[in-house]
Amino acid sequence: MRFLSLFSGPSPEKLEQKGDALVAAGYWGEARLLYERARDKLAKRGGPANGRQARLAAKIRQVREALAREHQRTAANLAENDCLAEARELLLVALGISADEGLRASLKAQLQGLAARERAGADAAVPDPPQSLAEEEDLSWPPEPEAVGAAAEAEYFFALCSTLPEAVRDAYLGYGETFKAGFIALNRGDFAAAARLLGRAMAQNPQPGSYIPLELATACLNLGRLGAARRLLEAFIPHHPAALPAYQMLCEIYWELKEFDRAHGLLAGLPPELAASQAAVGLKGETLYQAGELEQAASFYRDVLAVFGWSEAVAVALAKVYEALRQPAAARALYGRILGACGTHCDPEIRHRYAELSFAAGLRGEDILELYLALARELPENAALYYDRISRIYTRLGNSVEAARFRAFSERAHARRPRR
Repeated sequence: MRFLSLFSGPSPEKLEQKGDALVAAGYWGEARLLYERARDKLAKRGGPANGRQARLAAKIRQVREALAREHQRTAANLAENDCLAEARELLLVALGISADEGLRASLKAQLQGLAARERAGADAAVPDPPQSLAEEEDLSWPPEPEAVGAAAEAEYFFALCSTLPEAVRDAYLGYGETFKAGFIALNRGDFAAAARLLGRAMAQNPQPGSYIPLELATACLNLGRLGAARRLLEAFIPHHPAALPAYQMLCEIYWELKEFDRAHGLLAGLPPELAASQAAVGLKGETLYQAGELEQAASFYRDVLAVFGWSEAVAVALAKVYEALRQPAAARALYGRILGACGTHCDPEIRHRYAELSFAAGLRGEDILELYLALARELPENAALYYDRISRIYTRLGNSVEAARFRAFSERAHARRPRR
């Protein structure tokens, strides 16, 4: 199935920037999730490791340690107020995410102190002193790996739920352990396990209006089970008419099945609060594009820009339509305007399209050369193509030495590509 880049979420670069902003504000848990998403998206691009992957790995380590220290401080405050069970849970979570030996030793010491306080409180009426901590089976150190793993899983689930609207978050927290395991599996990309667990969770929570069908439909869609996903979504939307992700997924299914009239009808019935949103605009325009109604799609996107002003997402969609209409100059102009607004932080795919359209138009300047050099580092899976373009540009610029060098790079990169 072809999934829309428009709705696949921000690029790794933008995710990293958002993570940096959250770090600056002290939101370690949220930053960690964004950095991990950026890392995973980079990994899906393929190719050898590069500087950005190493930088993201370092940032993930840093925020994990910062989050662990924050948990440690919160646990200390809880312990001062005699909330020992809550403090112990936070310390276990911190221990599960920290790799710093010094911090881990400090966390273990705090856990031992809490255990001693708990034991002392339980045995306050007993005249004999408590046994040593090492002799107590239920308080022995280190804790069972399952305990630390379960605490880390709980923290991950709470972090995922924290990004949801309050009503949805509260519902997710009340669906039970099977749903939690399925939701975690879904967010980690284990769609088969997610479908199995979420199906079981839906049977355990049969109430009308449950949000579980939305998550189960997501798992089914990623498994290519279009019929199951469609039935779930069509039954879900009447209970949750403002749930935008349901419309997005159902449109994907209708496009794949070539049922464009159904997609148009679905979008015509959007509630007012969604109908004017940027996502709805994208869905309406993409439905025209998928249906092959290219002139209508171009007109629709131009009208949106004229009425609502500049939007990068709409401009990218319009540029794609111009390319399909074989109007490369118009597409290149739009990509160029986007690049002018976001510069080197722009999605590499946009820079790729701009570079390719420029090259096809016969442009061989230093600016296009620098663009291809940067792309070769960021999208190594396309290195053979980019090095070939760079070699040809150097030939045009009269630098035969560099032209020959990059021609050799292109040949080696092409030889290393896996055969299909």
